[in-house]
Amino acid sequence: MSFRKVVRQSKFRHVFGQPVKTDQCYDDIRVSRVTWDSTFCAVNPSFVAIIVEASGGGAFLVLPLHKTGRIDKSYPTVCGHTGPVLDIDWCPHNDHVIASGSEDCTVMVRGGPGSRGVAGVTPLRSPSPLSPQVWQIPENGLSQPLTEPVVVLEGHSKRVGIVTWHPTARNVLLSAGCDNVVLIWNVGTAEELYRLDGLHPDLIYSVSWSRDGSRFCTACKDKSVRVIDPRRGTVVAEKERAHEGARPMRAIFLADGKIFTTGFSRMSERQLALWDTENLEEPMGLQELDSSNGALLPFYDPDTNVVYVCGKVGSPPPCLVAPPEPGSPLMACPQGDSSIRYFEITEEPPYIHFLNTFTSKEPQRGMGWMPKRGLDVSKCEIARFYKLHERKCEPIIMTVPRK
Repeated sequence: MSFRKVVRQSKFRHVFGQPVKTDQCYDDIRVSRVTWDSTFCAVNPSFVAIIVEASGGGAFLVLPLHKTGRIDKSYPTVCGHTGPVLDIDWCPHNDHVIASGSEDCTVMVRGGPGSRGVAGVTPLRSPSPLSPQVWQIPENGLSQPLTEPVVVLEGHSKRVGIVTWHPTARNVLLSAGCDNVVLIWNVGTAEELYRLDGLHPDLIYSVSWSRDGSRFCTACKDKSVRVIDPRRGTVVAEKERAHEGARPMRAIFLADGKIFTTGFSRMSERQLALWDTENLEEPMGLQELDSSNGALLPFYDPDTNVVYVCGKVGSPPPCLVAPPEPGSPLMACPQGDSSIRYFEITEEPPYIHFLNTFTSKEPQRGMGWMPKRGLDVSKCEIARFYKLHERKCEPIIMTVPRK
């Protein structure tokens, strides 16, 4: 007698999230309240960086991972921007180098004593207010405010909302701004390698490199998802109206070349979709979650093929949407999402398999994601998030239970 399988077999069906104890959190941090749908937090095995409120410009904290507890208000920050910082990203090849993009239209890279510098960097002229910047953090963290970047990358004419490092090539950085232009830089020489102009008719919501770095995908305000070859400067594949809703959507590359997107339906319901880049006519899988209007931030683990989807507090920035009409859903932004949902991506239909949800009481203003090399795998840890509250950062550990 044969029995029909009722429950799908999965190694990760029982993954659970566990917040750390209070004394292992980072307290008394004034997390930025700027209205921009980025993560506001970047993590590597040495440091956690958090975009914070700052008067007279933009700033972000860089804390050694072990510096938990209450953070003094006088703790030094990276504060070279003249406008609010919108995005930060650690270099995957050097744990002491971080890039930042700002509302002042700059991208910066910073250098400091006690750590290896960015290869080939020479002193630059005074930064223009329209350029990405890259920073280098000392070995033991900051002892004084950091105001001078190692590299200032000049090329954008409007605010820079996205900075992301190339996954395999050292010193290669991508930036995207509200000028609808994507720039790829050689950070070592501060040279512009590729300028991709005219490929996006509207604001770029997100950019994600493929695993080998040969292509990247973008989500745009015109509701299209594009796959772009940066060397040729051409759109390899495009899906118009990937999600029908007007709210921001995001797209990330998976390890096998497929694309995972989050967005909104025409009825403002939050959606997840999986796309095959060889055939973008119809999604391989499409799921609706709920009717909340907070943006969904996807994080992908290529080793386990699990996608974590985190909601985020915040309303769209002024350059994303027109002012809402009275009575519209945008007039009353909720306090935000406090859950992390995770899904396993497989080769069998329906392709996107819901695993579980981690829920806490406090809504999240942003989320950091630890690279796999920073996890304690001896304790079966497969992911670690750094959840931003209004006044603190709380690590959340994802574990696979084992006997």
